[in-house]
Amino acid sequence: MLAVSAAAALARPAWAGPSVTILVGGKAGSQVDALARAFVPFLTRHLPDTAIAISNVPGVAGLASLQALGQAEPTGATLAWVSTPTVAARMVDRAADTLLRQITLVGAVEKEPIAIVSPAATPLTSVQDIIARAADDAEAVPLGTPPAGSAAHLTALRLQALAGTRLNIVAFPSAASARQAAVAGNVAAAALGLSSAIGDLREGRLVGLGIAATTRADAFPDMPPLRDSGLDLSAVIRRGLAAPAGLAEAVSRRLAAALQAVVDDAEFRELADAGGFVAKWRDGTSWTADAEAERTDLAKLWATEPWLQEGAEQP
Repeated sequence: MLAVSAAAALARPAWAGPSVTILVGGKAGSQVDALARAFVPFLTRHLPDTAIAISNVPGVAGLASLQALGQAEPTGATLAWVSTPTVAARMVDRAADTLLRQITLVGAVEKEPIAIVSPAATPLTSVQDIIARAADDAEAVPLGTPPAGSAAHLTALRLQALAGTRLNIVAFPSAASARQAAVAGNVAAAALGLSSAIGDLREGRLVGLGIAATTRADAFPDMPPLRDSGLDLSAVIRRGLAAPAGLAEAVSRRLAAALQAVVDDAEFRELADAGGFVAKWRDGTSWTADAEAERTDLAKLWATEPWLQEGAEQP
């Protein structure tokens, strides 16, 4: 019996729980918190015998949770729900140069495009319409976004750079407030993650002008990619798990396998379809390369268009 027990112990994965805490860089009830909590039951399903809890660590637009992760022991007991380009943006606007040496991106399970939308009551005709009108009078065409430094806000800045025309970009305190401003017609258009806009698009309160992706979104096949109008702009949010640097390879492999199982889970794919994102696996190595490339691009953008005023505090 002792020999059998020893063999079973050797066969057991290097890490099997029993409990994991996932850090979330937003307040309870925020969009990032809601997305993380929707994901956790699926991770629990594919990490059997593991209790998973969420710990909210809001502050500095997600950087506080990333820094807390980097200070945790690399045992697999502490992970974080993270997104790009948030990681790269904080490396640039908060000079967190060593962040990708302090944390390990294990893998991404969600991919979400940025959509440009307009109020259904007073719709614009296209993204090019925004640019043309802004060339005449930028103040007359406010373009709402979530907070400065968010993925959608950075997309608006990149659109402005591509257009070569100054846009009237108005950053709101949250994605929800930017969405509501668009629905109410208080802005001419808004740049939002598709998950923020999908309910209003489906119910006819918003009109989709274009999507910053290489292909059309399955949920809205009539919404053209910006590339169709001559704007070579692709901007997506990827979400998944990160761990402290130094995580054992066996632990990393087990986590990656569980994440891939989540992506392949039919119920998770249904959740994605309903929620405006795509269940899409991106391994940690590729995701890290994406983040490094985003950091380089955002550093160039920051040099000409810093999205935070000096001394300003990020939400």
